[in-house]
Amino acid sequence: MLVVETIGRIRREHFIKGKSIKEIVRDLKVSRNTVRKVLRSGETSFSYQREVQPRPKLGRWKAELDRLLAQNAGTTARERLTLIRLYEELRGVGYDGGYDAVRRYARLWSRQHAGQMAEAFVPLSFAAGEAYQFDWRRPARCARTTMEENGGEGA
Repeated sequence: MLVVETIGRIRREHFIKGKSIKEIVRDLKVSRNTVRKVLRSGETSFSYQREVQPRPKLGRWKAELDRLLAQNAGTTARERLTLIRLYEELRGVGYDGGYDAVRRYARLWSRQHAGQMAEAFVPLSFAAGEAYQFDWRRPARCARTTMEENGGEGA
């Protein structure tokens, strides 16, 4: 991946110092295609993101992984398995793919099912006179009343 400093250096070497593409490639140890791409475009950063992530080995194990993820989501936070443990359980039943594919699929699954698992708090609101609340504790006695009962001495 190219950083901004490398892109700037390629452009300075070519446009200001007048070096050829071949010389830039030799000095900076980058490919000719990369140098050409930087010189032809005005971009300051180059990145590549896949639109669709292929999961060839995970394909036939998706149903099992869905079952494990749903079962895991139904448990309490303390009892939930980590993704590593889920991966190890899949390996135990014959999955021979990598952990990264399981992790990416689990993240996608949790985003899709995030709203289904949420618990909500509904605050109670009542109109005036509709509901009552009582405090059944004995009222605390103030210090002045205690002093008067004891004849002026402290409590």
